[in-house]
Amino acid sequence: MSMKLITSSCILREWVYRDRITLTKNANHPEIAQWMRDGFPSPYSLEDADNFIEMATGGENNQIYLAIDLNGEVVGGIGVRRLGDIYRKTAEIGYWITPANQGRGIVTDAVRAIVPYTFQKLDIIRIEAGVFHTNYASKRVLEKNGFVLEAVHQNAIYKNGQILDECLYVLFPGTTNTGKTPII
Repeated sequence: MSMKLITSSCILREWVYRDRITLTKNANHPEIAQWMRDGFPSPYSLEDADNFIEMATGGENNQIYLAIDLNGEVVGGIGVRRLGDIYRKTAEIGYWITPANQGRGIVTDAVRAIVPYTFQKLDIIRIEAGVFHTNYASKRVLEKNGFVLEAVHQNAIYKNGQILDECLYVLFPGTTNTGKTPII
Protein backbone atom coordinates (compact mmCIF):
# COMPACT_ATOMS: atom_id res chain seq x y z
CA MET A 1 0.00 0.00 0.00
CA SER A 2 1.44 3.37 -0.94
CA MET A 3 1.61 6.28 1.44
CA LYS A 4 -0.49 9.42 0.96
CA LEU A 5 -0.85 12.62 2.94
CA ILE A 6 -4.16 14.35 2.27
CA THR A 7 -4.45 18.12 2.71
CA SER A 8 -7.31 20.52 2.08
CA SER A 9 -5.78 21.54 -1.27
CA CYS A 10 -3.80 18.55 -2.58
CA ILE A 11 -2.58 15.03 -2.04
CA LEU A 12 1.05 14.23 -1.34
CA ARG A 13 1.89 10.79 -2.64
CA GLU A 14 4.80 8.64 -3.63
CA TRP A 15 6.28 9.18 -7.06
CA VAL A 16 5.54 6.50 -9.65
CA TYR A 17 7.01 5.80 -13.07
CA ARG A 18 3.88 7.00 -14.88
CA ASP A 19 4.52 10.53 -13.46
CA ARG A 20 7.49 10.96 -15.79
CA ILE A 21 5.62 12.74 -18.63
CA THR A 22 3.71 15.13 -16.35
CA LEU A 23 6.83 15.77 -14.27
CA THR A 24 8.80 16.65 -17.41
CA LYS A 25 6.08 19.05 -18.58
CA ASN A 26 5.40 20.70 -15.22
CA ALA A 27 9.00 21.01 -13.97
CA ASN A 28 10.18 22.53 -17.25
CA HIS A 29 9.78 26.19 -16.27
CA PRO A 30 12.62 28.69 -15.77
CA GLU A 31 10.32 30.31 -13.16
CA ILE A 32 10.78 27.18 -11.02
CA ALA A 33 14.47 26.59 -11.68
CA GLN A 34 15.38 30.18 -10.73
CA TRP A 35 14.60 29.39 -7.07
CA MET A 36 16.15 25.91 -6.98
CA ARG A 37 19.69 24.66 -6.62
CA ASP A 38 21.55 24.12 -9.86
CA GLY A 39 20.93 20.37 -9.56
CA PHE A 40 17.33 21.08 -10.64
CA PRO A 41 17.70 21.03 -14.45
CA SER A 42 16.46 23.72 -16.78
CA PRO A 43 15.29 22.78 -19.31
CA TYR A 44 13.82 19.68 -17.62
CA SER A 45 13.98 16.59 -19.84
CA LEU A 46 12.34 13.18 -19.79
CA GLU A 47 15.72 11.71 -18.81
CA ASP A 48 15.83 14.16 -15.85
CA ALA A 49 12.38 12.97 -14.78
CA ASP A 50 13.42 9.32 -15.05
CA ASN A 51 16.56 9.96 -12.98
CA PHE A 52 14.61 11.86 -10.33
CA ILE A 53 11.86 9.25 -10.00
CA GLU A 54 14.47 6.50 -9.73
CA MET A 55 16.22 8.42 -6.93
CA ALA A 56 12.96 9.38 -5.16
CA THR A 57 11.70 5.81 -5.13
CA GLY A 58 15.05 4.26 -4.23
CA GLY A 59 13.88 3.26 -0.78
CA GLU A 60 16.54 5.06 1.25
CA ASN A 61 15.53 5.52 4.89
CA ASN A 62 16.98 9.02 5.13
CA GLN A 63 14.70 10.74 2.62
CA ILE A 64 11.07 11.45 1.80
CA TYR A 65 10.18 12.63 -1.70
CA LEU A 66 6.52 13.10 -2.55
CA ALA A 67 4.61 14.34 -5.57
CA ILE A 68 2.18 17.20 -5.07
CA ASP A 69 -0.94 15.87 -6.78
CA LEU A 70 -3.78 18.21 -7.66
CA ASN A 71 -6.85 16.54 -9.15
CA GLY A 72 -4.81 13.58 -10.36
CA GLU A 73 -1.97 15.60 -11.91
CA VAL A 74 1.52 16.16 -10.50
CA VAL A 75 1.92 19.93 -10.16
CA GLY A 76 4.96 19.98 -7.89
CA GLY A 77 7.17 18.12 -5.52
CA ILE A 78 8.24 18.24 -1.90
CA GLY A 79 11.12 16.46 -0.28
CA VAL A 80 12.97 16.08 2.97
CA ARG A 81 16.34 14.44 3.32
CA ARG A 82 18.28 13.76 6.46
CA LEU A 83 21.76 15.22 6.38
CA GLY A 84 24.85 13.20 7.19
CA ASP A 85 27.89 13.11 9.44
CA ILE A 86 27.62 15.52 12.38
CA TYR A 87 24.37 16.90 10.93
CA ARG A 88 22.60 13.50 10.96
CA LYS A 89 19.90 14.76 13.37
CA THR A 90 18.97 17.52 10.92
CA ALA A 91 16.84 17.22 7.79
CA GLU A 92 16.52 19.65 4.92
CA ILE A 93 13.20 20.41 3.23
CA GLY A 94 12.66 21.66 -0.31
CA TYR A 95 9.69 22.07 -2.64
CA TRP A 96 8.48 23.46 -5.96
CA ILE A 97 5.16 24.00 -7.71
CA THR A 98 4.10 25.01 -11.20
CA PRO A 99 3.77 28.76 -11.80
CA ALA A 100 0.04 28.35 -12.51
CA ASN A 101 -0.48 26.95 -9.00
CA GLN A 102 1.69 29.35 -7.03
CA GLY A 103 0.05 31.61 -4.47
CA ARG A 104 -2.87 29.24 -3.81
CA GLY A 105 -1.71 27.82 -0.47
CA ILE A 106 -0.90 24.41 -1.93
CA VAL A 107 2.76 24.42 -0.89
CA THR A 108 1.85 25.80 2.54
CA ASP A 109 -0.51 22.83 2.97
CA ALA A 110 2.13 20.42 1.66
CA VAL A 111 4.74 21.64 4.17
CA ARG A 112 2.14 21.51 6.96
CA ALA A 113 1.44 17.86 6.08
CA ILE A 114 4.98 16.59 5.61
CA VAL A 115 6.50 18.13 8.76
CA PRO A 116 4.83 15.89 11.38
CA TYR A 117 5.30 12.86 9.14
CA THR A 118 9.00 13.69 8.82
CA PHE A 119 9.50 13.98 12.58
CA GLN A 120 7.80 10.57 12.95
CA LYS A 121 9.69 8.81 10.17
CA LEU A 122 13.22 10.22 10.37
CA ASP A 123 15.36 10.20 13.50
CA ILE A 124 15.87 14.00 13.58
CA ILE A 125 15.64 16.92 15.97
CA ARG A 126 15.25 19.75 13.43
CA ILE A 127 14.20 20.54 9.88
CA GLU A 128 15.88 23.37 8.04
CA ALA A 129 15.42 25.17 4.75
CA GLY A 130 17.88 27.43 2.97
CA VAL A 131 16.03 30.06 0.95
CA PHE A 132 17.38 32.71 -1.40
CA HIS A 133 16.86 36.07 0.30
CA THR A 134 14.83 37.26 -2.71
CA ASN A 135 12.37 34.31 -2.56
CA TYR A 136 9.68 36.01 -0.49
CA ALA A 137 6.99 33.44 -1.32
CA SER A 138 9.05 30.53 -0.02
CA LYS A 139 10.00 32.41 3.14
CA ARG A 140 6.29 33.08 3.75
CA VAL A 141 5.41 29.38 3.29
CA LEU A 142 7.94 28.46 5.97
CA GLU A 143 6.83 31.21 8.36
CA LYS A 144 3.19 30.13 8.04
CA ASN A 145 4.31 26.68 9.15
CA GLY A 146 6.17 27.82 12.25
CA PHE A 147 9.70 27.91 10.83
CA VAL A 148 11.83 30.73 12.22
CA LEU A 149 14.76 32.55 10.66
CA GLU A 150 17.85 31.19 12.37
CA ALA A 151 20.59 32.85 10.32
CA VAL A 152 21.35 34.85 7.22
CA HIS A 153 24.42 33.59 5.38
CA GLN A 154 25.64 36.62 3.49
CA ASN A 155 26.85 36.19 -0.08
CA ALA A 156 26.47 32.41 0.26
CA ILE A 157 24.72 31.65 -3.04
CA TYR A 158 25.79 32.13 -6.63
CA LYS A 159 22.82 31.63 -8.96
CA ASN A 160 22.28 32.88 -12.51
CA GLY A 161 25.19 35.28 -12.33
CA GLN A 162 24.06 36.83 -9.04
CA ILE A 163 25.44 36.61 -5.53
CA LEU A 164 22.62 36.18 -3.00
CA ASP A 165 22.19 35.78 0.72
CA GLU A 166 20.79 32.53 2.08
CA CYS A 167 18.10 32.74 4.76
CA LEU A 168 18.24 29.63 6.93
CA TYR A 169 14.88 28.75 8.45
CA VAL A 170 14.52 26.06 11.11
CA LEU A 171 11.77 24.15 12.88
CA PHE A 172 12.03 21.94 15.96
CA PRO A 173 9.48 19.30 17.00
CA GLY A 174 6.69 20.70 19.13
CA THR A 175 7.28 24.30 17.99
CA THR A 176 4.81 24.22 15.14
CA ASN A 177 1.10 24.46 15.02
CA THR A 178 0.77 22.17 12.00
CA GLY A 179 -1.86 19.78 13.31
CA LYS A 180 -2.20 16.24 12.03
CA THR A 181 -2.75 15.15 8.48
CA PRO A 182 -4.28 11.74 7.84
CA ILE A 183 -1.88 9.13 6.52
CA ILE A 184 -3.57 6.61 4.24
